[in-house]
Amino acid sequence: MTSKKILITRLFPEIGAKLLKKAGFEITQWQEDRPMTQSELIEQAKGHHGILCTLTEKIDSELLSSCPNIEIISQFAVGYDNIDVKKATQLGIPVGYTPDVLSAATADIAFGLMVATSRKMFYLHKSIIEDKWDYFKPNANLGIELHNKTLGIFGLGRIGFEMAKLCKGAYNMNVIYNNRTPNKKAEQELGANWVDFETLLAQSDVLSVHCALTPATNGIFNKKAFDKMKLSSIFINTARGLIHNETDLIEALNSQQIWGVGLDVTNPEPMKANNPLLVMENVSVLPHVGSGTVETRDKMAIIAANNIIGFYKNKQIPHIINPEVLQD
Repeated sequence: MTSKKILITRLFPEIGAKLLKKAGFEITQWQEDRPMTQSELIEQAKGHHGILCTLTEKIDSELLSSCPNIEIISQFAVGYDNIDVKKATQLGIPVGYTPDVLSAATADIAFGLMVATSRKMFYLHKSIIEDKWDYFKPNANLGIELHNKTLGIFGLGRIGFEMAKLCKGAYNMNVIYNNRTPNKKAEQELGANWVDFETLLAQSDVLSVHCALTPATNGIFNKKAFDKMKLSSIFINTARGLIHNETDLIEALNSQQIWGVGLDVTNPEPMKANNPLLVMENVSVLPHVGSGTVETRDKMAIIAANNIIGFYKNKQIPHIINPEVLQD
């Protein structure tokens, strides 16, 4: 199709690179099992027309200014806070991404963290490894029930909807949510009710975060927010670590202001091995694996590749963040 050069910044599932090669693109793929440094990324991007990247790559104004040949950016993720979309748009560079496909997989992780936290599964598993399983203790290792409790969703989009559907089906949970705009589908199909942020904090037995990271949501779950939550509540975050203040979160657990925490994202990320959250009884932490299934990662690679192929084939990008750049 074209002799355009595409930089693939990580060892993504091979199916994406195969699609690009079949379409005639010249591929450069970073082969090391680590992210590039920023200087390495800029140097690698020079001379390429497209970048297929993920959240670990900082596609900022400096990179875009240093690499004037860049014509398209395709993100292997649903989030894109690592990309200066405003600068890309000013330069006429379309930015593709991979929404929808990872919604179910990420919701599974949120649901799993909720269940694991409610029954202290991570902590109890470690107790066996540490040879602390001895005799039955009727009043020890007690979790909390989830049946008929209230699930609060902060950011009821695609992933939040899948999480709410799982909780409604498995535990008949009452669903409340806070969004910038009402989610009519969730209201009609799940009986979800929109509430303001203060009510979400006060009424949620489980509060699950599924919003985008924006200036408005950065650090929104802090001491002030945790102080308004139920003492019996579980906080779940599978969105972005920067949405919660981790120091305040640890203090909320230590002071028993909230009951438990399940995280697939941390602040900072990656989490240090000596983080106190990792040894707390009512805490479950995973290393940002929300989309981590073979099926989902393959689909993400296909979408990311097809965003590039579509752009060069007919100026049509199936999943685009800034569609205005394609308008005549």
